[in-house]
Amino acid sequence: MKIGVPKEIKTREYRVGLTPAGVRELCAAGHTVYVETDAAAGIGFTDEDYRRAGAEIAANARQVFADAELVVKVKEPQPAECAMLREGQALFAYLHLAPDPKQAKLLLKSRATAIAYETVTDAGGGLPLLAPMSEVAGRLAAQAGARALEKASGGRGVLMGGVPGVAPADVVVIGGGVVGTNAARMAVGMGASVTILDRSLKRLAELEELFAGRVTTLYSTEETLEQAVTHADLVIGAVLLPGKAAPKLVSREMISRMRSGAAVVDVAIDQGGCFATSKPTTHDEPMYIVDDVVHYCVANMPGAVARTATLALTNATLPYVLKLANNGLTTAMNDRHFLAGLTVHRGKITQQDVADALGYEYFPADTELGI
Repeated sequence: MKIGVPKEIKTREYRVGLTPAGVRELCAAGHTVYVETDAAAGIGFTDEDYRRAGAEIAANARQVFADAELVVKVKEPQPAECAMLREGQALFAYLHLAPDPKQAKLLLKSRATAIAYETVTDAGGGLPLLAPMSEVAGRLAAQAGARALEKASGGRGVLMGGVPGVAPADVVVIGGGVVGTNAARMAVGMGASVTILDRSLKRLAELEELFAGRVTTLYSTEETLEQAVTHADLVIGAVLLPGKAAPKLVSREMISRMRSGAAVVDVAIDQGGCFATSKPTTHDEPMYIVDDVVHYCVANMPGAVARTATLALTNATLPYVLKLANNGLTTAMNDRHFLAGLTVHRGKITQQDVADALGYEYFPADTELGI
């Protein structure tokens, strides 16, 4: 199969769809890989690294899209990239379509097949291709929150771990999944006082055991959420509903009652955000202030540590790319967990939650593929 890896064009996005090691595996399996020139220059991988791995270096994105049967990316395709997609071609990337009607419309128009990393499942009910970036984003959330609390950012001027005789920051994490757990781990490591809210008693019990009493766990209700948020120095939104838009759990009224100079970090912004006051930002201008509360809502947080993130992502996605390349789309999708990622196919939405969120008719993926 011919596989294309274009350079990411989203603002300050330095990750790349495949590392040279991943390309080497694909070439060894008999596939042809086209990598756009300087696709990974920002994270220290050169064109020569890719050539040694067996790739052919393409002069531009247009050449990559023209030659490839399968395009492997990181972030959702931008309008210019959607225009280069075509029927019979497959795209494998993070899509986050539920809150993005514009992208959905362009993908449908292209009639290409789009497979979303974030909804591929595993036998244990996990999201194996989302997990590595969730780990990265969760850990970054605590770092970003610490910066947001600094006075120069408009924050309260509070140090996460405090000092002897001075209390540490009060950090609230909404959601006890992969993002929330990693955010809490970093915040605890920085010496903060951490509270995690979740609606699964089983997960709260697991977190109690994991952190051995170093965090407070609360069952999330309107009352406990409101009390925790309005008394916090930093709130990290780490709620995920796979394939769906994120629920707006924190209202504008709650934000207005937070301490002056408090901060929020919305890791769910890719799915629309879980704070009513959230709007996507970039690494160029990551923060803004609403009601004296500093908001950090960067839509591609892992791009800040692009080398680590790219290595972690390729580790997770490579087996799936190999499965697609070795077997073809229809055969690969006989795996129901992989099939869960199929979101757009020949002008139709094939993911129920995305169809519901955007108001499109839903077409079952297995029926559309004839499997």
